[in-house]
Amino acid sequence: MSRSNTIFKVITIVVVVVTLALAGWIMANRFGLVEGYDFGAGAYYYADIPTEQYSEIINEDAYQPTTPKWVYYVLFFAWGWLMWRLWLWVESRNESRKK
Repeated sequence: MSRSNTIFKVITIVVVVVTLALAGWIMANRFGLVEGYDFGAGAYYYADIPTEQYSEIINEDAYQPTTPKWVYYVLFFAWGWLMWRLWLWVESRNESRKK
């Protein structure tokens, strides 16, 4: 096994362990939950909040975007195009290695 493969495997293991540890810590401390509304796993999704109490919990005016909506669309499609090009590049490298 090459040295770079070993380094990448170690980095991957560290990232997975840190991610799992942080997820456990977040769940243990009950971050993201709204006190008094125990909907189980669905507590993280606003769809589970009763409609008549929605305005009491969610402040819809808290964030007002100043960026035009078309910018978001352009960024979305640019990201998709970049990921498609990356996929093609990875595939071409795999094909060249098989030969």
